Amino acid sequence: MSPHPHSQEDLLSRLLAAHGRPDRVTHVRRIPPRRGRPTAWPEEARREVVDAFGAVGVDHPWEHQAQAASAAAAGRSVVLATGTASGKSLAYLLPVLTALLEGTQAPNGRAATALYLAPTKALAADQLRAVDALRSAGTGLDAVRAATYDGDTPGELRGWIRGHAAYVLTNPDMLHRSLLPAHRTWSGFLKALRYVVIDECHTYRGVFGSHVAQVIRRLRRVCRRYGSDPVFILASATVSDPAGAAARLIGERPDDFAAVTDDGSPRGALTFALWEPPLTELTGERGAPVRRTATAEAADLLTDLVIDGVRTVAFVRSRRGAEVVRVMARDQLERVDAGLADRVATYRSGYLADERRQLEQALHDGRLLGVAATTALELGVDVAGLDAVLLAGYPGTRASLWQQAGRAGRAGQEALAVLIARDDPLDTFLVHHPESLFDRPVEATVLDPDNPYVLAPHLCAAAAELPLQESDLPLFGPVAAELLPGLERRGLLRRRAAGWYWTSPERATDLTDIRGTGGQPVRVVEEDTGRVLGTVDAAAAHTTVHQGAVHLHQGDTYLVRELDLDADVALVRRAAPDWTTSAREKTDIRILDEVRTEAWGEGRLHFGSVVVVSQVVSYQRRRILTGEVLGEHRLDLPQRSLRTRAVWWTVTPEQVADAGIDESELPGAAHAAEHASIGLLPLFATCDRWDIGGVSTALHPDTGLPTVFVHDGHPGGAGFAERAYATAPEWLTATMEAIAACECEAGCPSCVQSPKCGNGNQPLDKTGAVRLLAALLRGRP
Repeated sequence: MSPHPHSQEDLLSRLLAAHGRPDRVTHVRRIPPRRGRPTAWPEEARREVVDAFGAVGVDHPWEHQAQAASAAAAGRSVVLATGTASGKSLAYLLPVLTALLEGTQAPNGRAATALYLAPTKALAADQLRAVDALRSAGTGLDAVRAATYDGDTPGELRGWIRGHAAYVLTNPDMLHRSLLPAHRTWSGFLKALRYVVIDECHTYRGVFGSHVAQVIRRLRRVCRRYGSDPVFILASATVSDPAGAAARLIGERPDDFAAVTDDGSPRGALTFALWEPPLTELTGERGAPVRRTATAEAADLLTDLVIDGVRTVAFVRSRRGAEVVRVMARDQLERVDAGLADRVATYRSGYLADERRQLEQALHDGRLLGVAATTALELGVDVAGLDAVLLAGYPGTRASLWQQAGRAGRAGQEALAVLIARDDPLDTFLVHHPESLFDRPVEATVLDPDNPYVLAPHLCAAAAELPLQESDLPLFGPVAAELLPGLERRGLLRRRAAGWYWTSPERATDLTDIRGTGGQPVRVVEEDTGRVLGTVDAAAAHTTVHQGAVHLHQGDTYLVRELDLDADVALVRRAAPDWTTSAREKTDIRILDEVRTEAWGEGRLHFGSVVVVSQVVSYQRRRILTGEVLGEHRLDLPQRSLRTRAVWWTVTPEQVADAGIDESELPGAAHAAEHASIGLLPLFATCDRWDIGGVSTALHPDTGLPTVFVHDGHPGGAGFAERAYATAPEWLTATMEAIAACECEAGCPSCVQSPKCGNGNQPLDKTGAVRLLAALLRGRP
């Protein structure tokens, strides 16, 4: 079937007309095409490098590419924050390959080296293929030796890479656990290190980003030991304050970075529709209306687009969801044309590289028309030639939204993107407030390298790499010096005349998992075979692998039969349920100290440290396709204590009375405001609602007032609550508007109900929450 000959506006009209959907689009934004701004190749670029790009079809750079390449070649660190498919890799490969090619003239063949860091192994492998294509262009670049160095690299090849490779492509995990602890065997590479490329740097946020920030500080310290001072080149999706975000990640000042944000690449017109699934006849908790799931809606739209010959990717937030979209679409296509069903596939992490390449090639040449994908297809994987993108739920940040939507569009042709709202407060708010997506600056990247739970193990790792000296401490931030006495008392570090030493026979890098939050991970074991499927962070085990939980692994579904916390093991069995599970937990909170506070009229806003005591008490089973609640099951799990950061606000009894809320309504009003504010915070901080938690009470013992807390879900905090405090007027106003605008009567999943509420979403008072928030906001500065 040939691609459709109509405009994307016509295509959207046909989607709306089919199957009685005329009222599902809440907003359509037409984003006009943009002409590219070509320019000359930078003078610093070697002719061999320029010719290699010419041989693969690149005749000239765009302005932003040349600007970033020239700044890096001049020795200045760069952050390049431009759109998807804007050619960021050319911008850093120009200076990198030029330096590496010049370095091949040395007797050892590598007087210059470069390190490339990607958040995933798949992205590093893709980048190596791009470099290999340039090296094989027959222009002299074949002398530049490049290789990936990750967990899949054979042992015999690792020695060759350390001794001979000039361009090493790896990930932060390998840098943390392998390269830095063995830096002496990498001394030749590190002495010659000229560039460090950090790709997709907007993904380094929250606790993971904070860990990566400290790993990079350790790298900089080791480089100083060997006399090198590499230039950093960061490539990112469009983010707010890219220089500030880069500085926090690297440990420099924003002024040290050249921020390149003016995208000079061409772009075709984009029609972007916001889509709200209809209400179903089902009712949820407390009789709340339930909308059709975004997953089912995406499957229907994917089916119609494939029938119309439109090359489409549907981004789904989970592997299980992606598989469900594919199965539903194929089933529907079978009834129309059996041949069409074979032109739909799934693309997700866990596939082998050859499998991914086959899928990508099938998309390119038109054999595949539809793909249901996870974010594995978002992070820089080279797939172009798509006509439409479906987003089954808001992906969490506007940066990711535009990364995914940017996958559509071919050589200046028109493209269609559709954001399908899930039944939750944030998605519902966004499809009814399009200005929050299209007219506001992209959110800031939130990370907190000074979190003591993050910093302490990295100080130990740094001391194990090289004795830690007083002069090193400013690199690790202002909190580092405060943590050292405690590390000494715990016997982790020993102070001597030359500095602090790691004296344990254990590996210091084993103190932390940079993608987790500390603690012994829980192994997920297949009961019938004894095979270890993977691990789950200790902090997440109670909510993700409790008895009865549905667990997904590389597309396969398992049920947890038993969680043994003493042995740190969850036993699972293969299953195929048509439901998913979500844990419910009860939480209490105690204030430790206030860091900042301000008066909001009679009310107050606070930010500080808290202790959260929580207990998972039950879990719900919900049907995957409809969201229907199938039942709730009790659990017997121990309490857990978490010291973290929180934002909280208080109101006075007089404000409550003036808002027309009586004593019996206050608990439900505060509870509903808490739920909705958690749901809306990801719009202002780069977090997921599962990264944060909350507590509300009509009378908190530490404040003596009605109080609502929202706290980070990670030890020491992740920066989300601090961002909430900084944006509180906008955040809480959006929360109030989202509740007020919802068309339900008493509260539903689109406004004030939470899927993880330990109290079964009781009590909730939707109208009381609006009045309570209005009373608080009247006093805002």
